[in-house]
Amino acid sequence: MGTTHFIVHDKADNVGVIVVETVKAGDRLTGWVMEDDSTIEIEAGDVIPLGHKIALGNLTSGETVLKYGNDVGRMVADAAKGRHVHTQNMKTKRW
Repeated sequence: MGTTHFIVHDKADNVGVIVVETVKAGDRLTGWVMEDDSTIEIEAGDVIPLGHKIALGNLTSGETVLKYGNDVGRMVADAAKGRHVHTQNMKTKRW
């Protein structure tokens, strides 16, 4: 396997976490799924900074965001596969 650009902990996750310096829109990214040691490829739809999330599929407003096998919030705006998932389109469910 070449460079790992993002990590997915659980196969149920619908976002991955970027683990390289800033990703540019159009970059072909390889993700490592830790649960089964598989890889997935996605084209980045946005600039995504280190530590931020990337949508693994099309996410819709109201949908629960799963990261590390846990509910980490809900989408408040749609994000297509490969797009940046952060405070502009996702919020915590706490408030």
